[in-house]
Amino acid sequence: MTGIVPERVAATDPAARRALTDTGAVVLTGLPAVPDSLAVAAALLFGSGLRELYPHRTRRSTDGGLVPLHADSFDVVVDVAGTPTRRRHPDEDHVLIGLAQQAPTGGESFALDAHEFTDSLPADLRAFLSGTDVDLYGRWAGTRGLPAAPRVGRHVEHTRSGRRITRRTDGAVPLHRDPDTEHITAMLSRFDDEIARVHPVLPRFALDVGDVLVLDNYRCWHGRDPHSGERTVHIQTLRTADAG
Repeated sequence: MTGIVPERVAATDPAARRALTDTGAVVLTGLPAVPDSLAVAAALLFGSGLRELYPHRTRRSTDGGLVPLHADSFDVVVDVAGTPTRRRHPDEDHVLIGLAQQAPTGGESFALDAHEFTDSLPADLRAFLSGTDVDLYGRWAGTRGLPAAPRVGRHVEHTRSGRRITRRTDGAVPLHRDPDTEHITAMLSRFDDEIARVHPVLPRFALDVGDVLVLDNYRCWHGRDPHSGERTVHIQTLRTADAG
């Protein structure tokens, strides 16, 4: 089973970093349910290894539907007083999600080890994920702030230091005029089907108000179940010294 139920650890406990390293996920406890707690949690976890914090975003949903398995990444550059400024990065290596308001019912989280999951797929699909370039965000072309040049990459890659990235984005499409477009489209569809198959059997876990779920964004995918009523989370992505 590739599903993960993160260990719950006090945010100030050094064991939190070990838990994150061991499984790719940890739930930090004991922090206020405010956006600033995400930056505090990042500093406690990564210390001088913290390189970039991207702007936090607050997400409120009412009677929210399923959020399927995904890895947090996006390529957004905006112009601030004439200076190109990154608001999101395609290779954010960690994501922090703080629960600010619990839904009356539903809204449980789930996560899986994407490395193990993709390694269990049929050989031809594994070869596609590690050997075929796609436009990672091509489905979202025209989104304001998204660079005009395609972001070309593979679903499974390694950084210069050898760290593995297993991506999951619903924005991936074949490159423009790729001669293998039909095959790539079929493989992307198969990949979606495999993810849909595993999602229902993953173990669920609930966050309490004030909890901060931290995920290794290169290794873990996550999502949440539908919920009734209102639910609010604060989200922040970052890059550490190990991201390169």
